[in-house]
Amino acid sequence: MSILLEVYKDSRTVFKIADIAMFFPFEDSRYLSDRMRYFVKTNRLLNPRKGIYAKPGYNPLELANILYTPSYISLEYVLQKSGIIFQYDTRITSVSYLSREVSVDDRILRYRKINLSIVMETAGILRDSNHVNIATPERAFLDMLYLDKVFYFDNLRPLNTQLIDKIMPAYKSIALKKRVQNLLAHVK
Repeated sequence: MSILLEVYKDSRTVFKIADIAMFFPFEDSRYLSDRMRYFVKTNRLLNPRKGIYAKPGYNPLELANILYTPSYISLEYVLQKSGIIFQYDTRITSVSYLSREVSVDDRILRYRKINLSIVMETAGILRDSNHVNIATPERAFLDMLYLDKVFYFDNLRPLNTQLIDKIMPAYKSIALKKRVQNLLAHVK
């Protein structure tokens, strides 16, 4: 069966070579890599970063998740989309095991390092239908306060305090709990 057909049949838009090898477990990895390079050369697939292949019109959030794994979309990106902060920022922000800022196809992907045990905790992280791991606004709020002790939030009303209380133990931080209590005490 055609490698390209299998890639296009899959609902994902971004792949590592290991993902493609899963379609063809008995194929030689060198052959698969050669075929992928050919598809990039003939403009059937894109190669946004070394070892990563994408369909034209790929989902940049999916790329952000795959570029550094484990990671999930969070921080300013989620807070802005949720109406909790109003400052416009074009970067896609993620939480991961490392800190990096990379530019891919005129997009900036920013990763902030957080304790790996927090990254691996799934409370408050959703896996959407586009294969993207993204934080709930409550998780993004906690991530931001964990990383930046002083951060200005424009609108805390959309936050679900019960969900914040469920997610909070993952951070194992008394100082974070106090900062959250102080901020949420003024929200009506």
